[in-house]
Amino acid sequence: MITHDPQDRSWTPAPDRYASAVFRRAGAGGLVLPPVSLGMWQNFGEDRPLSGARAVLRRAVDLGVTHVDLANNYGPPYGAAERAFGEVFAADLSRHRDELVVASKAGYDMWPGPYGDGGSRKYLLASLDQSLRRTGLDHVDVYYHHRLDPQTPLEETMGALDRAVRSGKALYAGISNYPPAEIRRAAEVLRGLGTPLTLVQPAYSMFDRRPEAGIVEAAAEVGAGVAVFSPLAQGRLTSRYLDGIPADSRATRSAYLSADDITDDVVARARGLDAVARSRGQSLAQLALTWALRDPRVTTALVGASSVEQLEANVAGGAGAPLTAEEVTAIDEWAAAPGRDLPRPE
Repeated sequence: MITHDPQDRSWTPAPDRYASAVFRRAGAGGLVLPPVSLGMWQNFGEDRPLSGARAVLRRAVDLGVTHVDLANNYGPPYGAAERAFGEVFAADLSRHRDELVVASKAGYDMWPGPYGDGGSRKYLLASLDQSLRRTGLDHVDVYYHHRLDPQTPLEETMGALDRAVRSGKALYAGISNYPPAEIRRAAEVLRGLGTPLTLVQPAYSMFDRRPEAGIVEAAAEVGAGVAVFSPLAQGRLTSRYLDGIPADSRATRSAYLSADDITDDVVARARGLDAVARSRGQSLAQLALTWALRDPRVTTALVGASSVEQLEANVAGGAGAPLTAEEVTAIDEWAAAPGRDLPRPE
């Protein structure tokens, strides 16, 4: 836990934090976000020192990264990332609340019993109250339903998001991991209630191009922006696995990536893409971010960071020079096929 004095004013953001910052509009609405946003899915649980989270969040603000993405179950354990953010917010960021766009989500397993999972009004609104207590905020800027729940009528789920906005506990409504047809339906239901759908959040990377098969198009049709997560394919689009699997890597300890995912095919593809990156004077991770942001309909790419140095490199990737037609062709040789994910290991 960070011990802080509410009167302490020893840290202030860099005065030039917006001097070169650029922002991208989220669909047809008024909200703008930085090209690279800080995602707190991993690296911000109780298995990491809080001092690291504090350093990364401070530096993000210094760099003009105004958007922080959370969810109720980010950790480990569940809720830990929101608590970590809340500690740093109270210590350093509360005076700058109106410069920040803070998002959270609910939709996956969070607490025992029938009301701690899914898309019911009961779950979503109770979870939002819990998220506000953990973060110390009186509202989140964006509240997402984290996944489609086939057991709950979409009208109920969207009604809960509308209620969150109308209550003042959220400013914008979003959905994550929804397929194209349900994006259109969700937007229609929300529009009928008087609350626009502001953001759609899918996984998207050079190794997972499924959003190109309708998700990005559906978001654009309904006037929503797109905030992509996992643009580095859980680290597979970094230099981390170009020469094997390090003993301390995510593939040895994460529930979302295993050594089985680092196939010979993945390594060969990553090495081919790394060569393209080096020809541009970028790292592989920076190329992956430049590529994910090449479509202007993509508003922002959510990237975690285990260190200030990693954050700085990622932000630089979001500001990379546009890809040439020749570079796009070279990338397509190694990336997944358009609209497809890489084949899964058997």
